[in-house]
Amino acid sequence: MAAPAVLVTGGAGYIGSHACKALAAHGFTPVTVDNLVYGHRQAVQWGPLHVGDVGDPQFLAPVLERHRTVAVLHFAAWTYVGESVADPGKYYANNVAGTVRLLETLRARGPLPVVFSSSCAVYGTPEAMPIAETAPKLPINPYGRCKLMVEQVLEDYDAAYGMRFCALRYFNAAGADPDGELGEDHEPETHAIPLAIQAALGRRERFTIFGADYPTPDGTALRDYVHVTDLAEAHVAALRRLLDGGASCALNLGTGTPHSVAAIVDCVARVGGRPVPATPGPRRAGDPPCLAADAALARQTLGWRPRFASLDEIVATAWRWHSGPGFGTA
Repeated sequence: MAAPAVLVTGGAGYIGSHACKALAAHGFTPVTVDNLVYGHRQAVQWGPLHVGDVGDPQFLAPVLERHRTVAVLHFAAWTYVGESVADPGKYYANNVAGTVRLLETLRARGPLPVVFSSSCAVYGTPEAMPIAETAPKLPINPYGRCKLMVEQVLEDYDAAYGMRFCALRYFNAAGADPDGELGEDHEPETHAIPLAIQAALGRRERFTIFGADYPTPDGTALRDYVHVTDLAEAHVAALRRLLDGGASCALNLGTGTPHSVAAIVDCVARVGGRPVPATPGPRRAGDPPCLAADAALARQTLGWRPRFASLDEIVATAWRWHSGPGFGTA
């Protein structure tokens, strides 16, 4: 019997490609749809790749029919917060309107259940830590508003059409595939851990710490870093729940333990055995002092717990990939 096929939009990207590997390990065939604007063809290793726009029904419908897909993991989106502020039209057109077109194509087939790549950006600047799913949803930039809008669209599609979904609100995705087959390779790169590693390796002049005057123990911002492989496993668990008839839900994914930017610099230097040339810079607009997840509901609903819980483990996998032969190939 053939393995059930799961459509993975954005499956050539950082988190999407790790999810494809996890799907294959759990007995599914990942069918990647990606326009390759930011994704990497080399990262698609566990199933077929179809290059195109997920919002184009003329392109997508035959892919769904050909592979007889049973569900969808939806990662495809523009993801740069600063760009979303400078060019919100680009983000609403792609992340929101494009998703609606995708859902309409899916609805014609059944409809298919959806695991949606959401974000803690839906919460904005929260008043209490850790953040639970019941916290107010007050996004402070177009990127976060797009994620929240899609969640609301999914709620309406579930109520009207029975399209069940699971929205996974993850915090700071980090790390690399422990086997070294995949890693983080963005252009431009905006994430703290790869930027610090690249500075230590001499691939960029220095690492900038945005804000050293926050009301935190060392003055730098605190973030909840969750390993990308753990995120991938959560997507598979959410998929299984939906395929088993589970109700729609929205869940936080994080370790619950925030780490400061200064701690990232120290950890990279310790793990890599090289100093990180770092310099302080001004705060970025809209960056809250601390973000940390309350992931109790994900544990209860999916049985999910991060396997790579320590910062050293997360940074070590990223360091091995960035300093090894795999960097730049996925």
